[in-house]
Amino acid sequence: MTTTFKAGDKVEWESSQGTVTGKVKKKLTAPTDIKSHHVAASKEHPEYLVVSDKTGAEAAHKASALKKA
Repeated sequence: MTTTFKAGDKVEWESSQGTVTGKVKKKLTAPTDIKSHHVAASKEHPEYLVVSDKTGAEAAHKASALKKA
C-alpha cells in the first residue's frame, strides 16, 4: 500500500546532501515542469510538490521517496 500525502503534511526525503525536511505543497496529477525539470505525473502515478524547510526550494517526488516526519 502506497502512502498518500496532502498539502501541509510535514515530510522528509533523501537528497545528495542527506536527509531533507519540508512540507507538501500539492499533489501533482498531470505532467508539469518545475524549473527546467519535466515531471511525468499522472492520476495513476501522482507525484508530490514539496518545499524544503531549509532552502525553500521546490521539488517533485514520488510517494515512495517521501516519509512523514
